[in-house]
Amino acid sequence: MNTLDLRGLKCPLPVLRTKKALAALESGTQITVLATDSGAPDDFAAFCRHTGHRLLESSQDQDGTFILRIERK
Repeated sequence: MNTLDLRGLKCPLPVLRTKKALAALESGTQITVLATDSGAPDDFAAFCRHTGHRLLESSQDQDGTFILRIERK
């Protein structure tokens, strides 16, 4: 599984870097994004709604890192 560590980046960089990474993947491939921007859960939910990718997981660990698992359309 692919993991993008985007902790420390602010909007819109996490979504933009994820979009670029997804473009290089085959349909059905999953990617896990680690982010610390407080807007990340909402940003990625909107991103997936608009692009057709599937947001499979949106959670937060005890350190405050958001874990977002996305499947490429």
